[in-house]
Amino acid sequence: MDDIPRLADGYEISTDPARIDAARVHHWLSTDAYWAHGRAREKQDRAIDGSLNFGVFDTAGGEQVAYARVITDLTTFAWLCDVYVDRAVRGKGIGTALVAAVREHLRPHGLRRILLATHDAHGVYEKLGFRPLERPGQWMALVFE
Repeated sequence: MDDIPRLADGYEISTDPARIDAARVHHWLSTDAYWAHGRAREKQDRAIDGSLNFGVFDTAGGEQVAYARVITDLTTFAWLCDVYVDRAVRGKGIGTALVAAVREHLRPHGLRRILLATHDAHGVYEKLGFRPLERPGQWMALVFE
């Protein structure tokens, strides 16, 4: 992927865990993300602590405006999840630039694959190289409900 989407002026991406606004991330996900409705704050905090976290921040005020989380061994596999862009800044390409930054951050590690699940954002991920599973029949899941 030679054409890496740029983040809009006035925003920056950071993987510094100290910059992640855990309360804001929890609010976004537990109230507005279909996959995490009702997620407890303690559970979200544990997820943040055990993951590689990416935040997008407004450079003028430092406020976090987007988030993505990666579960990975940084060797063979990564799972991209909890990608969220604040409704107030959607439509500026922030989500696309964030996912591209995740992809480029992980690229040098030589991972074999990065997986994700989405209900409604296929177009965002497809333009960054993600594709449906070629052989979904090979994949299985153990689901605790």
